[in-house]
Amino acid sequence: MKETTDIGRQTLSIFQRPLWVSLFALTAAIVWGWAYPLIKLGFAEFSITPSMTGSKMLFAGIRFFCSGLIILCVAGSKGKSFRLRKNSDWWYVLLFSLLNTTFHYAFFYFGLSHSEGSRAAILNSISVFMVVILACVFFKSDRMTIRKVIGCVMGFMGILALNLGGKESGHFTWLGDGMIILNATCSAFAALMTRGIDKRVDVFVGTGYSLSLGGLLLVIPGILAGGTLPHVTFVGIIILLLLIGISTLGFTLYNKLLTCNPIGKVAIYNSLIPVIGALTSCLCLHETFHLKYIVAGALATCGIYIINKGKK
Repeated sequence: MKETTDIGRQTLSIFQRPLWVSLFALTAAIVWGWAYPLIKLGFAEFSITPSMTGSKMLFAGIRFFCSGLIILCVAGSKGKSFRLRKNSDWWYVLLFSLLNTTFHYAFFYFGLSHSEGSRAAILNSISVFMVVILACVFFKSDRMTIRKVIGCVMGFMGILALNLGGKESGHFTWLGDGMIILNATCSAFAALMTRGIDKRVDVFVGTGYSLSLGGLLLVIPGILAGGTLPHVTFVGIIILLLLIGISTLGFTLYNKLLTCNPIGKVAIYNSLIPVIGALTSCLCLHETFHLKYIVAGALATCGIYIINKGKK
């Protein structure tokens, strides 16, 4: 997005200036990294066990529905239009809501309840490299380069490093790792669709629609599946409010950046999410920090550095 000055020159908006892009993208990555331990702590406070599928959907749905409503209220107060360019664009909003919120976080919550937060955080970084590759396929602003190929290969090596070692250090499971990989896939395709949302409605309004509608599509089946919040505590409510705040801030910044910059340039910063998620999970949940987490994190970070260094 560009603004024209009085003397006819064009200046970059705040969401395109390199310093602010870095600051906003880092902020989104940091707050999302904290979601890993907070979700598991929230499950514990509300007494939601791994087998309580409906309750997990309800918990996630409340979080995103409330977050979406907050964004829509703020957008309304700023005078943003809630109308789509065409009525037929609602199918796109619905698909974006399903990928960006409903399927994305259904897989995430299921996977996280069957996996250590630190392990899930690193495994979820696969979405970063998927976005880089897919953006090169679908958008001219993101060209595939040798640096990107090398960086992605190193990143995937980091993912493979997670599955090294014996059973005591963690091994691949479909209910845990498999769900996190599906979550990462939904996240990657949703990132690409953000460009299309911006062409159909204001990006802030579109973000609010996707979170509120996607959250509602988690709440309804969650209730129908018998989901409840078995044990409501003050601490549990605080954790839920923190998660709502994380979604509100993270998605607002991230989606806006995706519409103003090459997708790969913004997605690169999400490499911080697994690092922060692993560290905070080990600190807050007292999980064992395995040596292979360092190896995986180092390889992923090197891959991100190589890709980022190649950008002009």
